[in-house]
Amino acid sequence: MDALFDSINVRELLSAQDLSDPTTPLSAPDLRLLIQRLDSHSLQIKSKIQSYLLSHHNDFANLFSVCDDVVSRSNRISDDVVQLLSSISDSPIEAEIGQIMKQMSATTKEVREKKGLLELVRAILEISEKLKGAREGLRNGRLRFTAEELRELKKALRVSDDDRVDEREPVVYKLLRKQWSECFEEIQEVLVRFIGNAVRFERQSNRIRVKYVLSVDGNDGIELRTVLEALDVVGILDYGLAKVADLMIKHVIFPALNFGAPVSFVAEVNPDSQVITEATLNIVPSSDPKIEKMDGEIIYSGIIQVIKFINNHICLKDVSWIRCFGRLTWPRISELIISNFLSKVVPEDASKLADFLKIIKCTSEFETALREMKFISASDNKDNQLSNFAENVEVHFASRKKTEILAKARNLLLQCDFAAPQEYTRNGKKDGVAAKTPGHVDLLFLSESCVVSKAAIQLMKLVHQTLKDVCLSSPRVAFEFYRAARDALLLYEVVIPVKLERQLDGINQVAVLMYNDCLYLSQEILGLAFEYRSDFPSSIKEHAMFVDMAPRFHLMAEEILQRQVKLVIHNLREALDGADGFQNTHQMQQFQSAKFSIDQVVFILEKVRMIWEPLLLASTYKRSMCMVLESVFSRVAKDILLLDDMAAEETLELQRLIHVMLESLISLLDGLAALQVVKSQEGITCTLDDLIPSLRKIRKLADLLDMPLKSITTAWESGQLHSCGFTTSEVVDFIKAIFQDSTLRRECLGRINGDF
Repeated sequence: MDALFDSINVRELLSAQDLSDPTTPLSAPDLRLLIQRLDSHSLQIKSKIQSYLLSHHNDFANLFSVCDDVVSRSNRISDDVVQLLSSISDSPIEAEIGQIMKQMSATTKEVREKKGLLELVRAILEISEKLKGAREGLRNGRLRFTAEELRELKKALRVSDDDRVDEREPVVYKLLRKQWSECFEEIQEVLVRFIGNAVRFERQSNRIRVKYVLSVDGNDGIELRTVLEALDVVGILDYGLAKVADLMIKHVIFPALNFGAPVSFVAEVNPDSQVITEATLNIVPSSDPKIEKMDGEIIYSGIIQVIKFINNHICLKDVSWIRCFGRLTWPRISELIISNFLSKVVPEDASKLADFLKIIKCTSEFETALREMKFISASDNKDNQLSNFAENVEVHFASRKKTEILAKARNLLLQCDFAAPQEYTRNGKKDGVAAKTPGHVDLLFLSESCVVSKAAIQLMKLVHQTLKDVCLSSPRVAFEFYRAARDALLLYEVVIPVKLERQLDGINQVAVLMYNDCLYLSQEILGLAFEYRSDFPSSIKEHAMFVDMAPRFHLMAEEILQRQVKLVIHNLREALDGADGFQNTHQMQQFQSAKFSIDQVVFILEKVRMIWEPLLLASTYKRSMCMVLESVFSRVAKDILLLDDMAAEETLELQRLIHVMLESLISLLDGLAALQVVKSQEGITCTLDDLIPSLRKIRKLADLLDMPLKSITTAWESGQLHSCGFTTSEVVDFIKAIFQDSTLRRECLGRINGDF
């Protein structure tokens, strides 16, 4: 049968010569031949199919019979399905099935919920029974059992420090947690009372007593180990041992470091039959006069004895318990050792630092012994406070010395009264007393000397001594000393202005002394680097600097001086205000008022002279006094020149007032003229008239008050008045105020104004 369906190859139906070229098209004869051969081949196929069907007639008959049976059964099934569907559609069975399914689901859910509730009730009853058993065990003295029950119940009730509450959990859980908390507080209170009963300090006998068999509230025969185990199980071991730790610190460790005399510790164990019932630690003051209180070996050995007693008789050689006790006590013990021992034996002299090596060694061995007993951690660097402090002794020594230096500087600044020596006079007058005065100093970079306060001199002595120690110290110590020297100098800037605030608001010697102090300190500071820098350790040379501080003190000095000058000028102006602009001085009352103002000015200037001249540098005194005199003379000249009308008698009185003022100040002016210290850049000595331009003007004004009009005009034309500081408007107004209007006056005014 398969041969019938083989593919027909058309080329095989053609003759061989026609296939020589596949691309050659077929001719009409070839096509007719091809059709004939295809027809013949088709007839052969039909004949074969007919033969095949006839030979397999039974097979095909069976096949068709099977197919007929299948179709019949399919029809019957279809009829059954149609009948079933019709019966279903006629009655509401689907609704009944739905209700049944819902009832089954609800019943299943109810059963599941009741089962969960039953389990919850069973769990609640179990927890409640355990809580009841824990309370009963606590009353019966079964502390370990109660602690373990509470630990398990804590997990079951999910007790935590978090205050947040899950709203979905049953309310009964909150009640159970409350009961658990109450039971926990009860056992905590009981255990703490047991511990308090176990370890006590007996003041009369001065000893620590530890009992191993305890009794509290009718619970007799409870062992100390059982109490500690219960504390550990319930998770409050640190809380239970806290009071014991405080007791040991207060009554044992602290006396060991602060007793009037060194103490020793003696441990005793009292056996009762074959069971040890108690142990004691006796605190015995040492009577050996050879033992020093600050002996590191004795102090450390005593503390080790105490720790061994705690380990053996309180923590019962349990590693976790002694470690807990160490965490509670070691920070305070180490702090006490540092503050009461190590910090006090830090050498006061740099040469004694080598002797401190013995204490460093003892400290290291002490911490090693504590690590072996597991009292402190072997891996936590925070427990190495003592070694770190001892090994950094250089820093502590330097810090301590720095504190002492600053305290000394502060004290001397606060205690100094800033009183100028009464015997001091300028330039060694009175047999050179000035040069011998303790407060008399030479300025390094100025060819002058001045008197300063004791505070400034003592402060610089302290700074010089500190810098000498810098040159002899190690780099770490030297750097702290260098900073101490700088800070000591800066203390003057901080302390003195506040201390002398009231004095600086007045005209007095204290302000002048402070000016001299600042000038002196600025000069000394500039010289420090030249004096000590070459001897500083190499690491300090890179950082040491003092030149930055000198301008601060120099500026401070100038501010003080300018403040004094302004105060003087303000007082002088107030005095001159009483002259009422020198108006109507030909009237007796007005003249007396003007004369009083002039007398006040002279008095103030003399007072300032008495304060400034003995203390200020000659150049500073001359410069400052000239500024003050310039303000006085310029004010007097300005007031007189502003008068718009002067009678003949008035001009004479004004001239008289000027002469009185100048005569009263002649000694002051002569003293200033004698100080030939101020020079110009060209090296020419400046005269008093150059420093007080208004002095020449006021003198010339006195002459002008009784000069004829023509002489005044001639003096202007010759340039005399201009050289004295008069302006054209001042001369014109002055002539109009004195002389009445006339042809001569108009002519003179025209000449002065340059109209002719």
